[in-house]
Amino acid sequence: MKITITGKNIELTQGLKDAVEERFKKLDKYFNKDTEAIVTLDVEKGRQKIEVTIPMKGSYLRAEEVTSDMYASIEAVTNTLEAQLKKHRNKIIDRKQSDSRTIFAQDFIEEKDSDEETIQIIRKKTFDMKPMYAEDACLEMEMLGHDFFMFRNADTDEINVVYKRKNGAYGLIEPEF
Repeated sequence: MKITITGKNIELTQGLKDAVEERFKKLDKYFNKDTEAIVTLDVEKGRQKIEVTIPMKGSYLRAEEVTSDMYASIEAVTNTLEAQLKKHRNKIIDRKQSDSRTIFAQDFIEEKDSDEETIQIIRKKTFDMKPMYAEDACLEMEMLGHDFFMFRNADTDEINVVYKRKNGAYGLIEPEF
């Protein structure tokens, strides 16, 4: 696995780089050698945050952890990624998406997991999608008390999603075809 480490508001010491690389060796068994992981270490008001993004075919594997100690954040994010990987492996097996272009090691895909979790959809909801602007969608989301809201964008006529970020700001997800 190739690891790209960047820092925001923090000096990247050799000790931090070594800690990241050492912990990510634990994840090597899951990926092919040419898989790239983008790791960002950040310090905000005493909070030690690590964000990891791993581009995959058609999507991304992403995890973020915040603690008061950067080394604890590094350990927590690798544990989170490992749990996500096991769930994703089950999805690949269930949908028979495994092919020669996957970023995962073949041994990992074929490995059986004893504590296999299944995804279960317990509720389905349909609603009318009237065109609106992103700002109006944010207001609608707040009125409903939700963390996200899907709508038809009046500017682009595409389906978009607005969501509330952890810092209280809003995000907009637009499809790219």
